[in-house]
Amino acid sequence: MKKKILLILGHPSKNSFCNALLDAYKKGAERAGAECKIIYISDLQFNVNLSDGYRNAEAMALEEDLVNSQKLIQWANHVVMAFPNWWGFMPAVTKGFIDRIFLPDFAFKHHSGKIFPEKLLKGKSMRLLVTMDTPKWWFYLIYRASQYQILKKIVFGYVGFDPIKFSTFGFMRKSTEKQRKKWLQKVMDLGRQFK
Repeated sequence: MKKKILLILGHPSKNSFCNALLDAYKKGAERAGAECKIIYISDLQFNVNLSDGYRNAEAMALEEDLVNSQKLIQWANHVVMAFPNWWGFMPAVTKGFIDRIFLPDFAFKHHSGKIFPEKLLKGKSMRLLVTMDTPKWWFYLIYRASQYQILKKIVFGYVGFDPIKFSTFGFMRKSTEKQRKKWLQKVMDLGRQFK
């Protein structure tokens, strides 16, 4: 069966190393026979604020771009998202995208008498490509990769993605052209392996 991969750019700019990482992954995956589709969050027209939580779903009807994004997530069996680590988390527009589309009855479903929800996105895997201006060792040793724990256990794991893997690219400001080429090659290899 052909691998179906959805690539999501969570950086507000297409002129970013995050986009170069996604391009490298796509190139490797397509060479290995995968079908790839892409979402540029910055191109989507939607309100980033889930203004009333889940209480008033009718008032927050999904915009067409978000409906299409949900369809692409359902289509994919592997999702690759690239974004920068800004102030310890992803850019606001990327968080808003997740808030707006990972809704009850799409991403999870609560059942009466059960503590934990049904995970509606089971059977899908995920790779997160994260750039940062923090040294990699500092991110893991001092910050204990707290962002990754949140994303793995509270966000994407909560709705069924498994496995969820991370690739960290930093210290971006101090990286050389040689280092960046090495990172791009590494991501292309991940694409070839559908990881």
